[in-house]
Amino acid sequence: MSKPYLNPGLPTPVATELDQPYWDGLRAGKLMLQRCRACQRFQWGPEWICHRCLSFDYDYVEVPASGRIYSHQRVWHPVHPALKTQGPYVIVLVELPQADNVRLVGNLLGDPQQPLVIGAEVEGVFEQHADAEPPFALLQWRLA
Repeated sequence: MSKPYLNPGLPTPVATELDQPYWDGLRAGKLMLQRCRACQRFQWGPEWICHRCLSFDYDYVEVPASGRIYSHQRVWHPVHPALKTQGPYVIVLVELPQADNVRLVGNLLGDPQQPLVIGAEVEGVFEQHADAEPPFALLQWRLA
């Protein structure tokens, strides 16, 4: 994908010590999610402690960038000045069955007026922003 899905001018993501592996993974075209080493369960967003077993021992593991639509929102009104000429667009909450059903938010690529079905299969698209400072990538979604 050469042109970003949304208009330029939006704030760029800022990685922290806790989520740096996630952002580095996106730049490399991989979906890296946090997993507890003690109980082997995934969680998202990243935390310093496992919500299941309370361990502080975690790592990041590559998981397939595919899942199913858990929820969606068709956005008609701009939520940021950079989006004043863009709309509608679709935001999806994607559930990842291969990662303990954690859920990630992203944009759904394609026709913003397309029919949307809860449970529809989607696949990730790694949108590279190599010219940004610092460079970053976003995970977008498209129907599988």
